[in-house]
Amino acid sequence: MERWQQIQNYVLARLLLAPVMLWTVVTVVFLLLRATPGDPVDAIYGGRAPAAVKAALRVQLGLDQPLPVQYLRYLGQLLRGDLGTSLTEPGRTVGEIIAAYLPATVELGVAGFLVAAGLGIGLGLVTGSRPEADPVAMTGKWVSIVSYAVPLFWLGMLLQLWLSVAWGWFPLGVRFPVQETPPPGVTGLYVVDSLLAGNWRQLGIALRHLALPSLTLGLVLSGLFERMVRVQVRASWRGDYVEAARARGIPPGWILRHHVLPNALIPVVALLGLTLASLLGGAIVTEVTFSWPGLANRLYEAINLRDYPTVQGIVVFLAVVVVSLSIIIDVLTAWIDPRVHL
Repeated sequence: MERWQQIQNYVLARLLLAPVMLWTVVTVVFLLLRATPGDPVDAIYGGRAPAAVKAALRVQLGLDQPLPVQYLRYLGQLLRGDLGTSLTEPGRTVGEIIAAYLPATVELGVAGFLVAAGLGIGLGLVTGSRPEADPVAMTGKWVSIVSYAVPLFWLGMLLQLWLSVAWGWFPLGVRFPVQETPPPGVTGLYVVDSLLAGNWRQLGIALRHLALPSLTLGLVLSGLFERMVRVQVRASWRGDYVEAARARGIPPGWILRHHVLPNALIPVVALLGLTLASLLGGAIVTEVTFSWPGLANRLYEAINLRDYPTVQGIVVFLAVVVVSLSIIIDVLTAWIDPRVHL
């Protein structure tokens, strides 16, 4: 009962901090956008419109108002759930843009996470179960270091040159061929929609286009999982409960599955919070490198075009997602690991 009360207090504290974190993100993004060089009106008209036309648009967009007035008005819009309307796509709300581009980002992020977790955890189990001087353990350790240190955009371009241009294994620059009919838009996730429709040909096409971007993102993030799992596996093998199991004659494979692995994977749950932030940062670079039509790529375009409402709306949406998932992961970690102090 006391533990349950501690978890409730822990959740309450995280929920009270969430609005502060979101307000900080909103304020920083608002100020940074207006501090960077460039005029959104010039981005819309290309700098060739008459001064009177530009002035009229600034009045219409509220850009002629003092900065505090613009800030307070924007906060009022957010409190009403209004993310604004795109400057570069007149008549289209930021919410509609997010709904249109989000499925591609979710699909890439989930696929990249599965690749990273599969490679990292698998490699961490292998390297952590061997002595530090073992050649396999040393090789796995260096592979994880290099994979995490290598620039994502460089790795993406290199894989495109090798696997797409030179060998022709994977397509480039699209999520689904324009000459093909995409799966029915049930979820917007082409892999899931292909499975729901039972169309294996569309599923193969979707997976083939998704493979290279997700492999690039997953390779870079796999180093995080490998290091964490390797350290925890080695610590678990030195535990008293493992020595007791060995003394009873229990096979090493059984000890690994039922003693070492469960204890080693507990910190991996906490690592998910850090991975979420890395996924978002990596998704922006990956989508731009591969011209993947996702939300991160649309954010990059909006930044270049000085589309204030679109940039602010996408960043606020992503911040809400990260904060919400981080709270869930923190609570889950505290619930499954009694060693966490609440």
